[in-house]
Amino acid sequence: MIMIKAIFFVPFFILIFFGSKRVASAGDQNALAASFVFGDSLVDAGNNNYLQTLSRANSPPNGIDFKPSRGNPTGRFTNGRTIADIVGEKLGQPSYAVPYLAPNANGETLLNGVNYASGGGGILNATGSVFVNRLGMDIQVDYFGITRKQFDKLLGEDKAKDYIKKSLFSIVIGSNDFLNNYLVPFVAAQARLTQTPEAFVEDMISHLRDQLKRLYALDARKFVVGNVAPIGCIPYQKSINQLKDKQCVDLANKLALQYNARLKDLLMVELRDSLKDAHFVYANVYDLVMDLIVNYKEYGFKTSSEACCGTGGRLAGILPCGPTSSLCTDRSKHVFWDPYHPSEAANLIIADKLLNGDSKYVTPFNLLHLRDL
Repeated sequence: MIMIKAIFFVPFFILIFFGSKRVASAGDQNALAASFVFGDSLVDAGNNNYLQTLSRANSPPNGIDFKPSRGNPTGRFTNGRTIADIVGEKLGQPSYAVPYLAPNANGETLLNGVNYASGGGGILNATGSVFVNRLGMDIQVDYFGITRKQFDKLLGEDKAKDYIKKSLFSIVIGSNDFLNNYLVPFVAAQARLTQTPEAFVEDMISHLRDQLKRLYALDARKFVVGNVAPIGCIPYQKSINQLKDKQCVDLANKLALQYNARLKDLLMVELRDSLKDAHFVYANVYDLVMDLIVNYKEYGFKTSSEACCGTGGRLAGILPCGPTSSLCTDRSKHVFWDPYHPSEAANLIIADKLLNGDSKYVTPFNLLHLRDL
């Protein structure tokens, strides 16, 4: 979602643990086939390590609780696993989806799935330009088109088509279109003069509609799409606006809610009616995260306003997590790992409700049900 400056170097162990476990069998009719992940830094598994970009998380203490790398950074913008990592585990994936840009993203490693997500990426191509480089959703779909051809070569056209149709397509994107596009004064001032919030949201929905239809044309059939979280309540927004712990930036949250309402209509009405053999699940991340923020004590957290790792201000919420940042003593007690992203402890709760929850948080059914369709 937000900027991390780091060294342009990828440790060898990162390349080893991707694809080091057994791959899923294409002939197993009961298991989830592959997991394909699209989005931004909330689910980036290391693609930005391979880009010349300001949006990076490949320096410590990022990844300090990620066991496969023995606590070394992998490019994930959190202390441990992302929501996509956890969901994949719980749905039976034997190993994490490999980052598309990783050198070992080829051959049978692909059968577990591929992660195309990129920190700073958005639905709109202009989003994230402040980071110099990132993979927007259009490019991510382009890359899946390449992967799709690789599956034909691996399995044969008929088996590949069936395998893709059984796979899960997770899309977690949209926050940057507000935080690093529409709400950035020096980047989007002119656009905001000529485009109302409603028009901007419609532009996002129009692009996402086309992107989802492109995936459908490439045989995607099982989709879970997350809405935008309460971005006005992240430590960064509270810090730069000098808000109290229980306050949030109203405009940012209103924009998120406007988009979320249109997204739900797109998935639950329009696409469900027009693409009748596809399954679309709407993940209500906004209410999930807001529940954690408001009722953090009930979940065992000590704070939902202060970042565990960050620099600047009362909430350590100004600058991204890096080697010189302050670091909390108990990472499991913070809802937010850094000024922008949830901790692994929060991700575990969010993932569990997506997997097992009711229609309050996941519509029309949860991800375990989606897997078994």
